[in-house]
Amino acid sequence: MSDSQSPTVRRRRLGMELRRLRESSSLMIEDVARHLECSMSRVSRIETGKSVARIRDVRDMLDLYEVGDSGQREQLLTLAKDAQQRGWWTEYESVLSAGLDTYVGLEASAASIRSFQTHLIPGLLQTEEYSRALIKVGQPTESPANIDRMISLRRRRQAMLAEAGTLEMWAVLDEAVLRRPIGGHPVMRAQLARLLEVDELPSVTIQVLPFTRGAHPGLGGAFTIIGFPDPTDLDVVYVDSPAGNIFLEKDKDVRRHTTWFDHLRAAALPPDESTDFIAAVADEFKNTSPYQRG
Repeated sequence: MSDSQSPTVRRRRLGMELRRLRESSSLMIEDVARHLECSMSRVSRIETGKSVARIRDVRDMLDLYEVGDSGQREQLLTLAKDAQQRGWWTEYESVLSAGLDTYVGLEASAASIRSFQTHLIPGLLQTEEYSRALIKVGQPTESPANIDRMISLRRRRQAMLAEAGTLEMWAVLDEAVLRRPIGGHPVMRAQLARLLEVDELPSVTIQVLPFTRGAHPGLGGAFTIIGFPDPTDLDVVYVDSPAGNIFLEKDKDVRRHTTWFDHLRAAALPPDESTDFIAAVADEFKNTSPYQRG
């Protein structure tokens, strides 16, 4: 974790504690909204960590919940102040969507990333050329300057993998991820070589789920489980879909995806065999006619 106390995680931690206090007081969200003279959606977004809470609002909420312990009040007010800080990724806010901003903030504090991918190489493992090919297809009207900023952001995120002891990543890739020639054959050869390179890092494990495995729990789509060093910060599941970015935090959702990931790891090739598989596919791209457009 490059930043064990990122503002995003602080907001999430504060929101969870405020929700716990509200429920312990047998109050509804509308009761709090009435007290703060704001909308119910505003209270909900504070409790889910999606909005920055004003110090005055937190103080009023603690009064409403009759929190009299001075130490607890000071701790939560300090947390609220810290949550108002800006993370390094806000330098890129012009090219960050709301959902991606939250994801990068969580990722910046993560101790572990467990990722299952059905179509694309995970962002933390992508080469610049592969990333550019994806951006040009997905956002064809984006300016060259903004594309450069997106690439710069991705490079900063990837730096975590090179920092010993900061982040552990376990990726399970469907075979389709390796075979779709994003950007053309030369780009894919370089991308697969990159996978082989990062797979040698002690903090990175890559497995391939071959087509021959048939049906598996990941057929519903890709997902990522983000874990944190502090046990009070519960795991969160991130799902990127055409409808938008979804964050699942309920215990049943996290447990279900964790079980799926464990089954996917068990069904995939062991890490050593996966390395051989990736190398073999890279050779196929070298020995077949290149498709030059992404």
